[in-house]
Amino acid sequence: MLDIKYINNNQAEIKKSIKLKKLDLDLDLLLNIDKQRRELITKIEILNQQRKKLAAVAQPLPTAKQIAEGKRLKNELSRLLVEQKHTNKLFMDLMVKVPVSPSQDTPFGQSEADNVEVLRKGKMPEFTFKPKDHMELAKSLDVIDFARGVKTSGYRGYYLKNEVALLQLALMLYALAKVNNKGYIPFIPPTIVREFALFGTGYFSGQKYDEQVDEIYKIANRDKDEKGNFKSEEKFLIGTAEPSLLAYYANEILEEKDLPIRLSGFSQCYRSEIGSYGRDTQGLYRVHEFMKVELVTICPADISFSNKLQDDMIKISEELHEDLKLPYRKVQICTADLTAGKHRQFDLEVWLPGRNTYGESGSASNFLDWQARRLNIQYRTADGKKEYAFLLNNTALPTPRILMAILENYQQKNGEVIVPQVLQPITGFKKIKIKK
Repeated sequence: MLDIKYINNNQAEIKKSIKLKKLDLDLDLLLNIDKQRRELITKIEILNQQRKKLAAVAQPLPTAKQIAEGKRLKNELSRLLVEQKHTNKLFMDLMVKVPVSPSQDTPFGQSEADNVEVLRKGKMPEFTFKPKDHMELAKSLDVIDFARGVKTSGYRGYYLKNEVALLQLALMLYALAKVNNKGYIPFIPPTIVREFALFGTGYFSGQKYDEQVDEIYKIANRDKDEKGNFKSEEKFLIGTAEPSLLAYYANEILEEKDLPIRLSGFSQCYRSEIGSYGRDTQGLYRVHEFMKVELVTICPADISFSNKLQDDMIKISEELHEDLKLPYRKVQICTADLTAGKHRQFDLEVWLPGRNTYGESGSASNFLDWQARRLNIQYRTADGKKEYAFLLNNTALPTPRILMAILENYQQKNGEVIVPQVLQPITGFKKIKIKK
């Protein structure tokens, strides 16, 4: 979320960003409602002053005229407060949609088809046989059970078993160790969060959760507090560790000397995929729950420095793909594919032979202070001034698409799958291949 003073002073820039990102937002309407909002604040302040003045002169007993005037002021104040509540809601409904401007190096585009490949690395496997996709391999090797997963969990359910269950944990442990050596403080964060964490990080499309749009699972049952009383507070399951990690510092003032702060989070992740109905209905490519190691960075409000940190973050993800010897490419996201809060974004895509294409395996985004204003994360500069921090996030390594990539890229003619060398010591396997 941006500052309303900044929006008023930079209307042309904001309107350009709305157009570039192809957002449905009427900035003039927002500015008009802001004017009404400020006028209401002034009127309410004047009424309160008049009531205070009337109470002071209506002593020791008010006259009939003073009583009538008091009632009039009270009724007018009540009316204005109702109007203020309505106006504030309209104001915030629009404010949460105001976008951050794209970075200067963000490519112009009309859709995701215009995202630009900036790097391609790794050798594609050259099969001397007809390769299987991960679903065929999973069945023949007895390492993933989709049928029983659907029976137990429903649509998009699955069981990982045997070597692949250990392989998934090995991936997560390897990634955690890697990022820990890069200076990221390891966390296992909560996967159940309050709504402020998801609103603050931009995972709600508006002020509140919208079950028709937001790919978030809401917990239906109510909580009890420490006294045993039912609480009406809503709780949600995270789709990534990012909301939990950034909420850790919500409503806090950090010291500039301590920045940047680097955190890593390993968590189970949950996504309803409500916007992906009918797409990728088979296999592991699009599922409701998975594991991931996520990175976040909190840094001073310096655009060039934050972009450098973003580049450093995604480089770690590139190294992880290279360690696993998986072919991948890096894509810079174009203007029309950037969400409102993102200033700059790169995706990594791993090669999936079973689909004969690349599939997203990571994303690194720079939000500037858009999330920090929502979460109220500030820092104190050396001269004592308070500023909102810049917040960045990046997928270090996700499952299960990396599992798909390993099974499909490392498959052998006899149907076996070689375990990537860097994972062999972690899995505890007595063999370097997954066999029937």
